[in-house]
Amino acid sequence: MACILHIDTSTDICSVAVSEDSHVIFEQVDRTGPNHAEQLGTFVDEALSFTDNHAIPFDAVAVSGGPGSYTGLRIGVSMAKGVCYARNLKLVSVPTLELLCVPVLLRELVEEDALLCPMIDARRMEVYAGIYDRALREVRPVGADIVDAEIYRQWLDRQPVYFFGSGARKCMDAISHPNAHYIDGIDPLAKWMQPLAERRLFNGQTEDVAYYVPFYLKDFVAKMPKKLL
Repeated sequence: MACILHIDTSTDICSVAVSEDSHVIFEQVDRTGPNHAEQLGTFVDEALSFTDNHAIPFDAVAVSGGPGSYTGLRIGVSMAKGVCYARNLKLVSVPTLELLCVPVLLRELVEEDALLCPMIDARRMEVYAGIYDRALREVRPVGADIVDAEIYRQWLDRQPVYFFGSGARKCMDAISHPNAHYIDGIDPLAKWMQPLAERRLFNGQTEDVAYYVPFYLKDFVAKMPKKLL
């Protein structure tokens, strides 16, 4: 097992957690943001002090890798890299949309054949979304979607689809399919990174600390057809 420092700054929420042997042993969350520049350093210092005082050595730093806020991701990744350099630790990137799925799988009663559609809010009726099965296998790659009644019909006509995350509120009025289900109150938090980060670390899926760049929302916008902007 491993001890991992988890950092999420992909949305307005700033959160830091520490997990050891699959248990979260430290957590700090600020929901008043975006205050990442002010809060993240304090939270990380507190996490490092906590583990040092308990003589717990870190194995890696996990950071939410987007899509998400450009400024938030930049701050989070910079902090994660700094800790990795200072303590000679491995860097693990956790996709933000997969991170959103973790509390749904842990806390909600979801049918065996259901699909999960985590969403991050963008401008107007746009969201950044992916579609996963319950094993977090990618059914549809992450993409920039214009929400309307037809956008997810090919999946809704076949099986239940659960929408959640900050972008899901936009779907409630637009998508009224009987297989569409909405879960409120799902946020990307550092503590939910634990199972995803541990799996990636165990499988050797680590990042190059010097060259790693997160998945910025602006990268989606640059690739979108001009008629959608």
